[in-house]
Amino acid sequence: MSARTDILDAPAGPRPLRPGRIVAWTLLLIGGVVMVTPLLFMFSTSLKTAGQVYDLRLIPANPTLANYVEVLSDGRFLRWFVNSTIVAVAVTLSNLFFDSLVGYTLAKFRFRGRMIVFIAILSTLMIPTEMLVIPWYLMASQLGWLDTYWGIMFPGMMTAFGTFLMKQFFEGVPDDFLEAARIDGLNEFQIWWKVAMPLVTPALSALAIFTFLGNWTAFFWPLISVTSRELYTLPVGLSSFAVEQSIQWEMIMTGAALATIPTLLVFIALQRYIVRGVMLAGLKG
Repeated sequence: MSARTDILDAPAGPRPLRPGRIVAWTLLLIGGVVMVTPLLFMFSTSLKTAGQVYDLRLIPANPTLANYVEVLSDGRFLRWFVNSTIVAVAVTLSNLFFDSLVGYTLAKFRFRGRMIVFIAILSTLMIPTEMLVIPWYLMASQLGWLDTYWGIMFPGMMTAFGTFLMKQFFEGVPDDFLEAARIDGLNEFQIWWKVAMPLVTPALSALAIFTFLGNWTAFFWPLISVTSRELYTLPVGLSSFAVEQSIQWEMIMTGAALATIPTLLVFIALQRYIVRGVMLAGLKG
């Protein structure tokens, strides 16, 4: 009996390297190098002078921050940065509010036509964005929203993906908690806000990250809906900046690097919420 216990208590040795595991790690390593290399060269080029742009060394011989100083001293770039921040933050907050509210309603209330509404919302995911641009533009034109912040933001204020994600999570919230809150005298809005919302924090975090990154990098709709350079978002502004600096690749790469840094910081800081949110959503689906 003691010998058997010793065997069970013995520390497990290293896992054997099976051929399948070696192949999987090799493919992951190759894929990672392929995806990361262009990003590294972008940052590397942003630290080079004009004469070093075509030097393919990853680490510049004489790295310099002069390009960043010149780009940041351009008031247009800071303006575009602020515009993107306003749009991304406002749309993210709107999605967290409306998507979670609708998802909670579809998950916890039983009413006639509930599934029809849910299927109608999900069906919009099958419509390509390019097909929605014309209705969006006509609506914005008739309401006077073109060339305004509201015109940029309104198509993404609520999303079918966010509604689906939140509905899946709210279905996992025990009804006993909600009933107890009703007995305590809370109304439905208070129950949603004070009881249900704290229980779906992983979903809210994942939705916030996806929405922020998607709107930070959005290009097509802001390009169509805005004509004033003062209202350009960062991707649209960088596009025009690249046309102006068509030969100065170091300046173009510097602008692209500055636009990429916030998204990298957000992802690095909150990546565990992305993975956890997606995994739980898949399990609940």
